[in-house]
Amino acid sequence: MIRTLMKSKIHRAAVTRTDINYNGSITIDRELCAKADLLEHEKVDIYNVNTGARFSTYVLYGGKGVIGVNGAAARLVQKGDLVIIVSYAQYAPEECAGHTPTVVCMRKSAPGRTGHAELLLAASA
Repeated sequence: MIRTLMKSKIHRAAVTRTDINYNGSITIDRELCAKADLLEHEKVDIYNVNTGARFSTYVLYGGKGVIGVNGAAARLVQKGDLVIIVSYAQYAPEECAGHTPTVVCMRKSAPGRTGHAELLLAASA
């Protein structure tokens, strides 16, 4: 049986901008995407820590420090909101037991909470 597991997560990133007139997506700092194992156009789920809103979209690479929510989803967040960005992948049974997702924590107050191997970044990363 194929299972869907968390592949990677950016934990508690601050939204730096919103653009309702853009054609959808979330724009994420290209270097942060590399650290979080996210590819451009990859599907991600977004969880707004401030409001509880949840939505799916796709990744576009952005400039340094950018976390921008675009299109209709921009109505679900505000600049400064904290979001969790999660990608999932499908794994065969033999891959599941040894699977460890990549977790990038943007806030130093979060270490040790997730139980996953974490890469801690400064809030401005």
